[in-house]
Amino acid sequence: MTEQFPKESFERLADRLNGPAGASSPARDASAPFEKTAPPAKRRVVLPILGAAALLAGVWYGYRYVTEWRFIVSTDDAYVKADTAILSAKVAGHLLAVPVAENQVVKAGEILAEIDPGDYRLAVEAAQDRIDTQSATVSRIEAQERAQMAAVAQAHAQEAASQADQIRAASEFERTQSLVEKNFATPQRLDQARADRDRTIAAVAGAEAAVNAAEANLAVLRAQRAEAERARDELKIALARARRDLDFATVRAPFDGVVGNKAAQPGAFVTPGARLMALVPVDTAYVEANFKETQLGRIAHGQKATILVDAYNDRRIEGVVDSVAPASGAQFSLLPPENATGNFTKIVQRVPVRISVPADIARSGILRPGLSVIVDIDTRSGDAAR
Repeated sequence: MTEQFPKESFERLADRLNGPAGASSPARDASAPFEKTAPPAKRRVVLPILGAAALLAGVWYGYRYVTEWRFIVSTDDAYVKADTAILSAKVAGHLLAVPVAENQVVKAGEILAEIDPGDYRLAVEAAQDRIDTQSATVSRIEAQERAQMAAVAQAHAQEAASQADQIRAASEFERTQSLVEKNFATPQRLDQARADRDRTIAAVAGAEAAVNAAEANLAVLRAQRAEAERARDELKIALARARRDLDFATVRAPFDGVVGNKAAQPGAFVTPGARLMALVPVDTAYVEANFKETQLGRIAHGQKATILVDAYNDRRIEGVVDSVAPASGAQFSLLPPENATGNFTKIVQRVPVRISVPADIARSGILRPGLSVIVDIDTRSGDAAR
């Protein structure tokens, strides 16, 4: 059975809905036509202003393009670079100390790492001892050479005496032979004179042989001395090498820079060629911009370049085009592309362009290798404009 609401309840509900708080707006006659409203006055003012602004912007853009922008070649494929040195060990040994920290600024000649020098000091001492021994050998041979020179002089003296005896004996023989022919001397006397003459001739020959032997011995000693001196020179080279190895036990900074990527730790055993750390010369930083090959024809040495550094809110730095790479970047890659085989798709190549920066900017250290920059080159300047 459905409950019936009293008639008075419906009446009160109707009064509430039609009262002042719930009164609805009078219904609009649907058949009445819409009236067109006039545009506001501000629209008639704004539109001409916007048109004038657009016209001025177009004129300004065209003027800038004609006078400046069409001469600018730009690329955002550009980065800060520096000639970073990878420092490695030249000799083997344990690292005793690494007195530098990561990101530390160092000066040329400052100690970066120390390798145990014990074995290399012993090698230097051994090489020096061998040189001293060889020097003593050279001194002994020189003394023998001087003694042999005296023996050569003595042999020459004996040769001279023998020659004098030979002359005397020859004269005596001739006199005796003349006396025998005149019967003033006996044949026995002649035989004696002949024997004396032959003996002196033999004595002269023996003296000459002694001189030759003494001079030959002197030449041998001189050759031995030269050989010993060359051997000593070789030992001096070995000593110099041992000293170099000892010097290499101390790794020093080759130039001013900042230490980075440090891998050396005290106590580690390093071998020749082992990477110790990198040294970045921030005072010689430059920018390498990779321009498209279609832009390359307008770039020349000496042109002015504007460098915008991303790391410093697009700070502008003035630079100069220093050089252009002799080949595209792809040619210097580990695996250069081979376009003569397979399907070919032409890709615009990029060529590195080196841009130098002012010396004071480089020395300030704000341009760190690897930072991204944007480069704009003014083609109206440089060698191409002359």
